[in-house]
Amino acid sequence: MLTTRFTETFGIDHPIVQGGMMWVGRAELAAAVSEAGGLGIITALTQPTPADLVKEIERARSMTDKPFGVNLTILPSINPPPYDEYRRAIVDAGVTIVETAGSNPEPHMDLFREHGVRVIHKCTSVRHALKAERVGVTAVSIDGFECAGHPGEDDVPGLVLIPAAADRLTIPFIASGGFADGRGLAAALALGADGINMGSRFMCTQESPISEAVKRRIVEASELDTNLIFRSLRNTARVAKNAVSDEVVGILERGGRFEDVRSLVSGARGRRVFEEGDLDAGIWTVGLVQGLIHDVPPAGEVVRRIVDDAEEILRTRLELFSRPRLHV
Repeated sequence: MLTTRFTETFGIDHPIVQGGMMWVGRAELAAAVSEAGGLGIITALTQPTPADLVKEIERARSMTDKPFGVNLTILPSINPPPYDEYRRAIVDAGVTIVETAGSNPEPHMDLFREHGVRVIHKCTSVRHALKAERVGVTAVSIDGFECAGHPGEDDVPGLVLIPAAADRLTIPFIASGGFADGRGLAAALALGADGINMGSRFMCTQESPISEAVKRRIVEASELDTNLIFRSLRNTARVAKNAVSDEVVGILERGGRFEDVRSLVSGARGRRVFEEGDLDAGIWTVGLVQGLIHDVPPAGEVVRRIVDDAEEILRTRLELFSRPRLHV
């Protein structure tokens, strides 16, 4: 058993979190991860209304009595969803763990504190993690440059970002971006993290509610098969390499503006990829770690396998230092 500050704080068995992913974080996946001893996460905005979110939370509760959380990602938008209503739905449904991402979590903290909700905030830099700590989050998820979605603009990979965070933070934190197996968990713990957060790895599980074509593509792809889009707009996102993301990169490299690619990057088109399996219908997020993903097992098996492998790796490495030296 790998017990860390994170497992003790959130009442879970294993230091593995299934990150909130748009169109992916549904009840079946979250419940399967939690039932195996990790922390599953339902994505709030995947549900069309706050009332639908409450129903999804209840569906997850019918599948597991273990702790699970809800992701609430706050991003600038022309027509923003009713964030306050989603936040209230989370609280009224009795959820006690929330993963926040995107904007500063401070505006949400009073309500969550009032109702005993523990917040895990996703950050892409140490400075943002320290600010999250100051406003009272319970834990931080620190995303390295390898991650899917938005890696920030500093381009710092996990090998540097994780120990840098460990040097400065006093609250528990988990590492995100580039994790798929026991080697990654063992490395994250050695670098000072209290666990790992995985998105792409959990996309490729039997309970993941996305098209089998997407899962096959991730298994077949390598670490070279992603694109970084929006670099010139200072809003970098790592997505799967396909015809659409190639076109977006080309337009922006030639001096294009967001208005020139808006229709290509719409969320509705990305949703079609996951639901219909048309890999070139739109942009969709995946991390460099797809190069380490080679199968589509049950989510619970992923959790157990990673923990077992990490324990074996840590044990055998320690044994190397306990063996007597041979003198010749």
